Amino acid sequence: MRKAAVAAVTAAAAVGVALLVRRQVRETKRWGRAAAVLRDLEERCAAPPARLRQVADAVAVEMHAGLASEGGSKLAMIISYVDSLPTGQEKGLFYALDLGGTNFRVLRVQLGGKEGRVVKQECEEISIPTHLMTGSSHELFDFIAAALAKFVASEGEDFHLPEGRQRELGFTFSFPVKQSSIASGTLIKWTKGFSIDGTVGEDVVAELSRALDCQGLDMKVTALVNDTIGTLAGGRYDDNDVVAAVILGTGTNAAYVERANAIPKWHGLLPKSGDMVINMEWGNFRSTHLPLTEFDQALDAESLNPGEQIYEKLISGMYLGEIVRRVLLKMTQEASLFGDDIPPKLKIPFILT
Repeated sequence: MRKAAVAAVTAAAAVGVALLVRRQVRETKRWGRAAAVLRDLEERCAAPPARLRQVADAVAVEMHAGLASEGGSKLAMIISYVDSLPTGQEKGLFYALDLGGTNFRVLRVQLGGKEGRVVKQECEEISIPTHLMTGSSHELFDFIAAALAKFVASEGEDFHLPEGRQRELGFTFSFPVKQSSIASGTLIKWTKGFSIDGTVGEDVVAELSRALDCQGLDMKVTALVNDTIGTLAGGRYDDNDVVAAVILGTGTNAAYVERANAIPKWHGLLPKSGDMVINMEWGNFRSTHLPLTEFDQALDAESLNPGEQIYEKLISGMYLGEIVRRVLLKMTQEASLFGDDIPPKLKIPFILT
């Protein structure tokens, strides 16, 4: 009787061990398949120095082509009409509006010259409702102007506007714009998930000014700049040696100080400074040397602007979460990363921000 019981226990243990071993083998194979997906991704994303040099050379070629003629390059190399940057001696009360992604910021700053520098500043960040990113131009700018009006109304006694002076607003607009002056420019195209009908080819300063008038705001837009140029100006305010700026946020871009006589497409009188700030719009850069993976290609094909903003889609915040989701989805499909069932949310595009 005892022998039978021992035999039964032994058999049960053997079955348990067999099941455990089988489960371990299955787990090992599963994690092996998951690791294979990651190894393949790592190989396709590789950017050794030799490849980086090729990318840099390709960027330089496009830069020269973009400076030579309009539409001659994947890089727009937009002339900003900014031919001088801050010195640190500026004085007065100024407002700024920064629109360039899923949020926008409003700012007021009291500058006190070389000695006072930034006397005081206040800033507020507002999220843009998703439906306004694909709605109408009027709806978007009316929403922004209403938020700005509320912000201006909260101006405290620490901020001083000289009597008889109109409030001045610097408009940082982080989308490709063809400028015709320091305070006017027409939208070339929307990026970063925006797709609004009726704005492309229109003057964005005129649209903002219309919305400000509707709010009854006595405020003049005195400068239109790209966020990268704003970053460059901010850097120069603190350090006179700053000559370039890079944005790595919702999107990506770069701006730098170019010699005005090195811009063949510039047809006006050369500025007294001899310089001109160039907005590269490098998010639209593309090259066979860039390490595009199957995930990048699928994301681009399903985006609002397929074939455009390839460099931006590779490295900017708007798209990185979605690339991670696509990698996790493949690991789940091929290696049951989260068990036998695929989590429903993992199938939703842009669920990871």
